[in-house]
Amino acid sequence: MAGEIARSMLGEILVALDLPAEAAGRVTFDGLDRLPSCFPVSELAAASIGAAATSISELVASGEVAPPVSVSCRQASLWFGWSIRPQGWQMPNPWDAIAGDYEARDGWIKLHTNAPHHRAAALSVLGCEPIRESVARVVATWSGEELESAIVSAGGCAARLRHADEWAAHSQGMAVAAEPLMHWDMPTGQTANPWRPVSSRPLAGLRVLDLTRVLAGPVATRFLAGFGADVLRIDPQVWDEPGVIPEVTPGKRCARLDLKTPAGRDALIALLREADILVHGYRGDALEKLGLGAAARRAICPHLIDISLNAYGHSGPWAARRGFDSLVQFSSGISAAGMNWRGAAAPVSLPVQALDHATGYLMAAAAVRGVISRLSGNGSAGARLSLARTAKLLIDHKHEPTDAPMAELTDGDFSPAIELTDWGPAQRLLSPIHVAGAPMYWTRPATRLGSHEPSWTE
Repeated sequence: MAGEIARSMLGEILVALDLPAEAAGRVTFDGLDRLPSCFPVSELAAASIGAAATSISELVASGEVAPPVSVSCRQASLWFGWSIRPQGWQMPNPWDAIAGDYEARDGWIKLHTNAPHHRAAALSVLGCEPIRESVARVVATWSGEELESAIVSAGGCAARLRHADEWAAHSQGMAVAAEPLMHWDMPTGQTANPWRPVSSRPLAGLRVLDLTRVLAGPVATRFLAGFGADVLRIDPQVWDEPGVIPEVTPGKRCARLDLKTPAGRDALIALLREADILVHGYRGDALEKLGLGAAARRAICPHLIDISLNAYGHSGPWAARRGFDSLVQFSSGISAAGMNWRGAAAPVSLPVQALDHATGYLMAAAAVRGVISRLSGNGSAGARLSLARTAKLLIDHKHEPTDAPMAELTDGDFSPAIELTDWGPAQRLLSPIHVAGAPMYWTRPATRLGSHEPSWTE
């Protein structure tokens, strides 16, 4: 049954990618390991990673027989958690002390305060000291709807717990339900480009400009780097994600630019002009405010494959709302369903940030599909995806819930190779996929943000 659901999901994703239906027949799923959940999380992991690998297989084919793809359901599930195992050091806790779930006057609400400015926005509304007990006392005096609205209006991130039927009737829920899994922006004309793939390292020679932050976008560009793409990540001067950067930066170079200054904007334009793929996770209007809207990006780089992400969809009243995986789970009914399944007194979210990871692999698959389109002479297509639409993919596939935990991690789950990261030595999980003749690996260890120059040359 688990394999059937993964294959059904894969089929839906391949349709969204406009890849041949027979491509699914080249994919095999190995093992039945499943994460405990009332949703098919492991099946989503296997299908989304499998779809990204299938896009690589299609790219490698280039008119020849496409290589087969195998997916380890166990490793796919594990990669939806943490792929890195530090040796002699520890990953920082990614969660802020006051982030999490609170009881409001009429239900539950989640506050997302990991970023300093989001934390400041929430505290400005609550008017209390940054101590969890103090926050809980104040939150209990608010209605969930009013507090969510107030924090969002202040520039923060929060989500009231909604049940699936509430989300289905909500204006944003209806907008998301009407959206495709991937919204394609088709090219207006053909663009010449001499690049061609090499079967053993399919994305080598492609330049990927990475304007993403936790977590879906960095997962997408990590995958692209794993097949040889030259990924350059750009962050603001003071931005950091200490709890996740060692996880998501292998294979990448990381630089900083202040895009609010003329010099920073000019430097980004210069990088964009020479890029093949742009992956960005800014809110819908952010790049437009910098004078770098879709039309401007296309004018700067006509052959650009433009892949964008937002949290709550690309239409509807929340299209520009700040959001993260855990918040979308709260909004869409996922956490409420988990609470009901467990018979729990508090919300029960997914065992991993599955919406982030799955959307990341779907973004990577879309990027490779864009490369295939360009190679075929059809121009450089772009795609828009969202966490909320990926949530619908998960929710729509019913399965038998499982409460049994997966088998514990063992040394056999990890590659014996040592990765010399900027924080110390580490191991990575074994690859969750195998594309015959084209292994996934990274030639650079994980690196700190801002450790490289904002340049395509070394």
